Amino acid sequence: MTDDHGHDHPHGPPWGPPWKGGSPWGGGKPPWWPDDQDWPPRGPEAWRGMRRHFVGKFVIFLALLVVAIAASSALIGGFVWRGDGDRGPFFPIGIVVIVLVVLLVARAGRRFASPVADVMEAADRVAAGNYETRVEERGPREVQRLGRAFNAMTERLGSNEARRRQLLADVAHELRTPLSVIQANLEALIDGLYPTDEEHLRSVLEETKTMSRLLNDLQTLSTAEAGALTLHRELTAPGELINAAIRSFAAQANDAGVELVAYVAPDLPAIDVDRIRIGEVLGNLLSNALRHTPAGGTVTLSADAGVVEDGGLELIVSDTGSGIPCERVAHVFDRFSRAPDSPGAGLGLAIAKSLVEAHGGRIRAESGAGGTTITFVLPG
Repeated sequence: MTDDHGHDHPHGPPWGPPWKGGSPWGGGKPPWWPDDQDWPPRGPEAWRGMRRHFVGKFVIFLALLVVAIAASSALIGGFVWRGDGDRGPFFPIGIVVIVLVVLLVARAGRRFASPVADVMEAADRVAAGNYETRVEERGPREVQRLGRAFNAMTERLGSNEARRRQLLADVAHELRTPLSVIQANLEALIDGLYPTDEEHLRSVLEETKTMSRLLNDLQTLSTAEAGALTLHRELTAPGELINAAIRSFAAQANDAGVELVAYVAPDLPAIDVDRIRIGEVLGNLLSNALRHTPAGGTVTLSADAGVVEDGGLELIVSDTGSGIPCERVAHVFDRFSRAPDSPGAGLGLAIAKSLVEAHGGRIRAESGAGGTTITFVLPG
């Protein structure tokens, strides 16, 4: 048997016949499923369909239970007892039927109730703060999906809790330095060790600006990572993004003695992006590239279709600097990851990654002796 996608299934559909426990939700994508929809189905609509299916099966189970009890009663009334009150010849058969019905109902109820009880018990442990709790995915198909969703939920809760703890530790670490500087300077001013002139007050002001930038960056990063960042999308020509970024950093590049080069491939289609947020991404990447490129070097910003499908765009920032050590390349997009000589808090590339992913794109870094190249792809 061959499906609409050209896959050969000699033994029938990939999910198997329903009478053998097969399920299209537990196997491959069926040939009749629309190509533009995810398989298996996800989201609230999928859950509503599963709930209706589960309720229907439960109603059928109850109906069969009532029929079984009625049939057993008929056996007892018609076969087990004679009209004069004596036991009939079918008394043993009636007893066997009743016992079988009770066993089947007990087995079906246990198969349903046991995994649900596991989820209830696990929910209590999660409520107590144990996010390592997991349940075995067993029982009917709907109950298995309940267990799968519960495990996914606890895994996400655990990851969020770990990120929260790490964020609090990182924020405390990063704020400690500017706060210490502000406190020391203010105490010196109060004690009369420093005159209350513009020079000493300006140093305090600069530290408050550092704290403000850090807090703003953390807010942007946490909002993007939580999927709550609002994007104001509009069709934008790639050349506009490139030219705006080049204009913003032209003076800085000139002061550093670094050549800033732009390239935009011809006939690139406009893309639907938040130009302010993508400007932030390019700004973070160019700032890093200029900081680590010595005088006489080159920083190149280019836009091309590359191998991107569906009208997407590939933006590349490359430099001729010293490069990133191999052991650090895999961690350049981690928050608070920075080189020892970097003056920033190490949030720039983490923010860039979150903003790109908020647009549905992806970003990667490559580095060697000849410099560093960071490429990010935006969907069309």
